[in-house]
Amino acid sequence: MDKVVPSNREHRPQLLVNDQKAGKKVLTTIERELRTCDEFWLSVAFITTSGIATLKNTLIELKERKIPGKILASQYLNFTQPEALRMLLQFENIELKIVTDGDFHSKGYLFKKGDMFDLIIGSSNLTANALCTNKEWNLKVTASEDSDLILQTVAEFEREFNSPGATIVEETWITRYELYYRSQLEYNRKTQEHHDYTDFREVKPNLMQREALENIKNLRKQGKKKALLISATGTGKTYLSAFDVKAFQPKKFLFIVHRRTIAEKAMETYQHLFGSQIKMGIYSGSSRELEADFIFSTVQTISKDEHIRQFAKDHFDYIVIDETHRASATSYQKIMEYFTPQFMLGMTATPERMDGLDIFKLFDNTIAYEIRLHKALEEEMLSPFHYYGVTDMSINDQVIEDKSDFNLLTAHERIERIIEKANLYGCDDGIVRGLIFCSLKNECHDLSRAFNQLRKPKGAFYNTIALTGDNSEEERADAIRRLESDQLSEKLDYIFTVDIFNEGIDIPRVNQIIMLRPTQSAIIFVQQLGRGLRKVNSKEYLTVIDFIGNYGNNYLVPIALYGDTSYNKDTLRNLISTGSQFMPGTSTINFDRITKEKIFAALDSANLQLKKDLLTDYKLLKYKIGRIPLMMDFIEHGSRDPFGFVNYSKSYFNFIQTIETDFEFKCTKEQIELLEMFSLEINNSKRIEETVLLKLLLDSKSSSRTIDDFKRYMSDHFGYIPSDQTIQSTLKNLNFDFIRKSKKIIELNHNNFSLSKEFLQLAEKYDFKLFLLDSIEYSLSAFTERFDLNKLSNGFVLGQKYSRKDVCRILNWETDISSTVYGYRTQNKCTPCFVTYQKSSKISQSTQYNDHFIDQQTFAWESRSKRKIESTEIQAVLDSNLILLFVKKSDGEGSDFYCLGEVNIVPGSVLQGKMPISEEPVVHITYSLNHPVEDHLYDYLTDQGA
Repeated sequence: MDKVVPSNREHRPQLLVNDQKAGKKVLTTIERELRTCDEFWLSVAFITTSGIATLKNTLIELKERKIPGKILASQYLNFTQPEALRMLLQFENIELKIVTDGDFHSKGYLFKKGDMFDLIIGSSNLTANALCTNKEWNLKVTASEDSDLILQTVAEFEREFNSPGATIVEETWITRYELYYRSQLEYNRKTQEHHDYTDFREVKPNLMQREALENIKNLRKQGKKKALLISATGTGKTYLSAFDVKAFQPKKFLFIVHRRTIAEKAMETYQHLFGSQIKMGIYSGSSRELEADFIFSTVQTISKDEHIRQFAKDHFDYIVIDETHRASATSYQKIMEYFTPQFMLGMTATPERMDGLDIFKLFDNTIAYEIRLHKALEEEMLSPFHYYGVTDMSINDQVIEDKSDFNLLTAHERIERIIEKANLYGCDDGIVRGLIFCSLKNECHDLSRAFNQLRKPKGAFYNTIALTGDNSEEERADAIRRLESDQLSEKLDYIFTVDIFNEGIDIPRVNQIIMLRPTQSAIIFVQQLGRGLRKVNSKEYLTVIDFIGNYGNNYLVPIALYGDTSYNKDTLRNLISTGSQFMPGTSTINFDRITKEKIFAALDSANLQLKKDLLTDYKLLKYKIGRIPLMMDFIEHGSRDPFGFVNYSKSYFNFIQTIETDFEFKCTKEQIELLEMFSLEINNSKRIEETVLLKLLLDSKSSSRTIDDFKRYMSDHFGYIPSDQTIQSTLKNLNFDFIRKSKKIIELNHNNFSLSKEFLQLAEKYDFKLFLLDSIEYSLSAFTERFDLNKLSNGFVLGQKYSRKDVCRILNWETDISSTVYGYRTQNKCTPCFVTYQKSSKISQSTQYNDHFIDQQTFAWESRSKRKIESTEIQAVLDSNLILLFVKKSDGEGSDFYCLGEVNIVPGSVLQGKMPISEEPVVHITYSLNHPVEDHLYDYLTDQGA
């Protein structure tokens, strides 16, 4: 009723909306409500397969826990999909009915939790669009089981559910409904086709294509002769090139690909856009249509001497090279060195090469445009997907691993599990057209043979085929045709494959992908995922089922799925724990509990800062921009978090110095030491005051600024003014007094900051200043990225991670005493408490403290053992003016803790107790958090989201 009145966060009303930029989805709340309820009731008019797909893993969990539920749908407008109802029949814990008459059009979700109920009511049906992207308003309210609102809601639901018009949904009813539903779909399709025919419109570029075309146009104005287009699979690269060719109007044009089938597809696209006004032809194999103005050729043919010399060097005005990541091959380079067109466009989805070769240099380090996977999903250029990471099974107590015995990979029990999961997760329309990626050729063939001896749920035998590099292009083309066929007599259910379908193959109607191999590369994962992302009218979404074994590289899966290449462990943990919250569009990411635990464990143990990996990413960016990159270049190009280089070499300057043989930048020993200290102690983005003040002084012509200047900058850019105590601490930190390595960097006289003469002499050197300013800009950028004024608490950003040393600095303590803080330390009437939530089994019984969340706003905390309430240490905690709580999940996360903010001691909660085994005295205190822990972080720390 009044936001000023204190209340339990879980009971406060909420408006639920979809907001991609803010990471808000109605789906997130529905998922959480289902996971935490004892019983549920859904009254939704429309249900689609995409809506069920978004909640599939949660529904499976509810089935395993035997949580009862009732769902009431509607046949209103015949929008509810029969396959969606069929999917729900898999869950025997759910009673399913459908209202077949009238205009039943409700949208309500009710969840029982003990003696409380959560009710969500508003505009969202059970569809992926309604739960993820549509502009929807839903109100969530909480009430007790005896509230009038809940009594009314339950009564209304039961009245509708038990009414004569509500029919029990069974397979026989779905079969009858499906006949009517599909006939109506066919009528709508024919009507639409007639409309499309009579109201034909010219194909036009979409928003991102228009931006790319404008970029290419501007590059040509600048005199550029080459450019590289980076565009995710399925985003219309060929059409984009055709639009630009039309704008350029070449007399002679060449399109180069690596397979004839792709050349023929590309020519069809150009013919669609240009019509019959341009003569087009194929130059591949036995086809030599030299007289054509637009030639579509395979690299294997045109690169041969007898073919390439059929053309003058300047014969073609414009050349497009598709799949340009292959361009380092001799055949491609021969073509690029021979021809001298007025403009050459390279196109690829993945310019990053595993062999480290520089593709960008071949195109003069000129990027025409980048359309990456997540941006393409956001712009609805690709089919949405629902990813399910499921645990690969143990066979005879042996877990599937990277190098498992072949017999395990093809064991009958594993085949049954693959089929079980394929049927459970299904596809958009119930008619599977699937690709199954395997590790080995023999595995591929054996699994296909085994599938063909088994029956599908509806009785017929599976019809599958195995394709490897041994199969001809004609065999592959025929298999793809059969997979996409509507003729049941020839249609394939699955193609089992290894290696050959990673790229360059167009199979638009693929609606299920199964991955049976360990992910060794995020690039290859995205390439294989891309096989099913091309949009087609008959496909609503792609189902991806990933069997995740005990693989060391499991952490590469979320890197690929979330498109995050920072290799920052905390960023990845946050993305995994938020699930689909920040996924663009209606796509979702779902891991089962065991799989999620395995990925977190793999992430904890992985070293994401190996020199070889740092060097690979460094070289890739260097190739991309054509020069030695600075830290900010990594930020601007969405690459690895450059602080990894600092962690590895103490400063970014040090890293470059060790790997660049002709390194042109020079620094003295003193400058190198200062770069290390500034990088690690000041510009680590944990507190921004020092970085800001240093930037202001280095940017100032007079090398001085007043305290008021500093306060004004902080107020204008970060919305708060540092305290006088913080300003004094900032000065000491910049002079490195905090770490007891005093340097004369900054002076303060009469409220005026200035750089010392000694430091000014060092900072006059261009090389030193360049790398110092780069470090400063990185720190400002990284802090700003995660800074939220609404989450600022006593100098800390809630939910961000800090080491004990960071905490000492931000609390303005004189010197670093982090080595003596341990679990807690009181100083200046301030007590930061550090808790490792999951205690290691290796630690002694005397430190197995029972710290735990009671709920998202209440935390039970224990003192060190051998402490009594009257002890000086405990009295200091009780007398503190400020108590702060920092928690990490386990020691595997490293030395940093999530800041949960300020806490208060719950009155009457200070109790004397004993350790369970040693019976040593310990003090129990219950803390009330000023800011409730965010859902995803709470679930991650307590394992509820695993």
